[in-house]
Amino acid sequence: MDDLTPDRATLEPIEIASRDEIEALQIKRLRWSLSHAYENVAMVRARFDERGVHPEDLHTLEDLAKFPFTEKADLREHYPFGLFAVPRDQIVRLHASSGTTGKPTVVGYTARDIDNWADLVARSLRAAGVRRGDIVHNAYGYGLFTGGLGAHYGIERLGCTAVPISGGMTERQVTLIEDFRPDAITVTPSYMLNILEEYHRRGIDPRESSLKVGIFGAEPWTNAMRAEVEAAFDMHAVDIYGLSEIMGPGVANECVETKDGLHIWEDHFYPEIIDPDTGEVLPEGEVGELVFTTLTKEGLPMIRYRTRDLTRLLPGTARSMRRMEKITGRSDDMIILRGINVFPSQIEELVLATTGLAPHFQIELVKAGAMDAMRVHVEMAPGAGGSEEAARALTLKIKGTAGLSADVVVAEPGGVERSQGKARRVVDNRAKT
Repeated sequence: MDDLTPDRATLEPIEIASRDEIEALQIKRLRWSLSHAYENVAMVRARFDERGVHPEDLHTLEDLAKFPFTEKADLREHYPFGLFAVPRDQIVRLHASSGTTGKPTVVGYTARDIDNWADLVARSLRAAGVRRGDIVHNAYGYGLFTGGLGAHYGIERLGCTAVPISGGMTERQVTLIEDFRPDAITVTPSYMLNILEEYHRRGIDPRESSLKVGIFGAEPWTNAMRAEVEAAFDMHAVDIYGLSEIMGPGVANECVETKDGLHIWEDHFYPEIIDPDTGEVLPEGEVGELVFTTLTKEGLPMIRYRTRDLTRLLPGTARSMRRMEKITGRSDDMIILRGINVFPSQIEELVLATTGLAPHFQIELVKAGAMDAMRVHVEMAPGAGGSEEAARALTLKIKGTAGLSADVVVAEPGGVERSQGKARRVVDNRAKT
């Protein structure tokens, strides 16, 4: 793999500022954001008044814990524009979630919000090893999903050439990678496995591709998957984090020179880690639920937004800003079977560690009599044999690691559902069995 470590002279001063400088800026911007939301969003004003707090009560960063949380349900309850803090005609773009679990969550951006977003995605891409003049193959979905357009504007802001391929059409993806010779790819990690599979199907060595770095986000993925993709393509695999309610991709990013967690762009987003059950703020270094307060958002300021993502905060390394570990799961996606907590990322690591299995998997929750049970669908790697041995090995790994008995179903290559974007890792069929 190429050495993509940036020249520190090319970094923005805030990326390597002292903690005192960063925290002084955060206090200033937090006061503005709290006031902006309180003065312009009726729900925020009512929540603050009910809690007996006012924006002027913020004197230290720790004082933020006095203020109430915002949750995804709040956006759905005030659908579509009820949480906007500027007149609707100042909103230049709308994005929204798919709404598969209820009303979609709608987010709006002012022109300045879009400008900041482009800057932060450009910063993220540069941290990942992308350089001005590079060609970037953007396989995130375009449309209401924030990934495609969010990455696109950042690619152009950095001075790169964007290939707006979007998701799907895997054969065409590989054709364009081979023809256009891009330096980088932005894509969900699960879909990158589909692209890898197409390389193998065509008999093309992925290590001979032009790709130097992949920027993977929109779903949790493990270091085991990083190792697999890096070995397969002889390229760097770097994590990007974002969520539409806070901005979209580019809230945090790994630095290619360290790959030791995602540096949060703390000049625009203030992070907290809380106990998901009590809401209490946890000390730095403890695992809990990630909470963000936006510091510069005009259209849709978010005060203490509960992401439901589980991680922990760590000191900065390649940059002064604090890091968050790779997401281990979500507090609301956690599988609880017979009192045992299991995350899809745990199963993924075990699948990748089992000889003969491809990296594709899906967890199915079913009823076994009166009990909940877990069925893990996997598939053999092309050319591999011994499906019974692989099933036994994975069953033992799950039992030994998670303490659960799982029914492992091994299919032929191609037998597990493929994603065209975010992977559907868990299917709950308990009501049907």
